[in-house]
Amino acid sequence: MADPSPGQAHIRELLREHLAAHPGRPDIALAEHLLALRSLTGLPPESKALLSGPGKPARDARESMSLRIEKVLQGRMLVTAFQPIRELSTGRVVGVEAFTRFVSDGSDPAGEWFAAAAKAQLGSELELAALESALNSAVHLPAHLYVALKLSPATCLDPLLPGLLEESMVAVDRVVLELTDALADMQPANALADMQPAALADALAPLRKRGLRLAVDHVGSHFDSIRQIRQICPDFIKLDRNLVAGIETDPLRHAFGEVMTDFAEQLGAVLIAEGIETSDELAAVAGLGVTTGQGYHLGRPTVRLRDWAGWKEPVLEFRPLAGR
Repeated sequence: MADPSPGQAHIRELLREHLAAHPGRPDIALAEHLLALRSLTGLPPESKALLSGPGKPARDARESMSLRIEKVLQGRMLVTAFQPIRELSTGRVVGVEAFTRFVSDGSDPAGEWFAAAAKAQLGSELELAALESALNSAVHLPAHLYVALKLSPATCLDPLLPGLLEESMVAVDRVVLELTDALADMQPANALADMQPAALADALAPLRKRGLRLAVDHVGSHFDSIRQIRQICPDFIKLDRNLVAGIETDPLRHAFGEVMTDFAEQLGAVLIAEGIETSDELAAVAGLGVTTGQGYHLGRPTVRLRDWAGWKEPVLEFRPLAGR
């Protein structure tokens, strides 16, 4: 902000906008500013240097991914974006899903960071850091919204998890642990692996008695074991984007959606359609009896507090679906 050079004018103005969007939260404003700058093209050389620093390619070549992950953990260089989850009959936001954004010297997608962390034996550390970041940000959300936080089954078994949730300012009964690739991770190659869903359910039982809820993510993206879902007994089942895409014209996707709608009802779970990107997809999943959904058509992930505050009421342009 103090740099008076003409070449920095547009960067100063952008930073002012981000600071205004996050009053009292300069950490989030700066993180959003850096993420925005990284996505811009045509920046002057001095602006790019602010992001990458001197000798970036050589430095990236020298540093291993594990060292980059450790830097992120040490500096807590994480920002949380929230995406609204809406009731399809009214458009009312009932919950949010947390997405991690990394403020770093790389542009790797978040999924690659977590995959690399798992290979470097830092998976739980990074997941718990992301969860802590999300919980800290969630205190600024409307109080009626639940907060879905992605965790692998292995991290759900981490003994640090209960303490982290208990120390949070977000009530446990607003928290939904969303099991990422839960079924793929727990396919029973042997008798010991076959016990993992039950072990997970037992480990989380004390927290669930206090109101913690579970969701199974990516249902429909791989072979799903109905028996394992029953063992976990989730409160939410999420239909994967791969199933939702084209569901309005694909008989097989539509038939699978019908099966999962019936199964969720039998289990007493709420079915959520992920990745709704068109009005036709919205109409198709609502026609199946799916009651809640998320996706770009219903709202993109955002780090802006003013966007979060707007989730107290239905959006005016949302059109409730007749008979739902």
